[in-house]
Amino acid sequence: MNTAELLEDGYERVRESLAQVASGLSAEQLAHRPGGTGNSIGWLLWHLTRVQDDHVADVAGTEQVYTAQGFARRFDLPFDDKDHGYGHTSEQVAQVRVADPQLLVDYYEAVHAHTLQYVAGLKDADLDRIVDEAWDPPVTLGVRLISVMDDDAQHVGQAAYIRGLLT
Repeated sequence: MNTAELLEDGYERVRESLAQVASGLSAEQLAHRPGGTGNSIGWLLWHLTRVQDDHVADVAGTEQVYTAQGFARRFDLPFDDKDHGYGHTSEQVAQVRVADPQLLVDYYEAVHAHTLQYVAGLKDADLDRIVDEAWDPPVTLGVRLISVMDDDAQHVGQAAYIRGLLT
């Protein structure tokens, strides 16, 4: 297994889990917030996809799928198109309302395809490239891609837990 195949496998697991979590949910279930203030399934799936989209587009030097493929218009959320949910208040979380779970799946599928296209060309040496000097130590491409994958896995797991509470 090479670097690209390893990354593809990890992101593919997120893709499969996200599709399972979103499948068949109503708008009300997507918006349900445990305890009335927790993150909703809809927000979690939107957020994890936005972060992956933002971070992969940044390291790849491309436009985000969110704007390039019209998902910002389709979601029609009251946020700047660059917003990916990090640091959202409870009120902002509540504003992420998705009527159809397929929109979340479609957006992740498009981001996933972009991610796989990018990682397919990576070699082991590429992973050492510094992509963010704002941290100490500076963040390498390898650390960034694994960090996104880990964050995605945690958030899709949280969404699966909430789904279990509902069903």
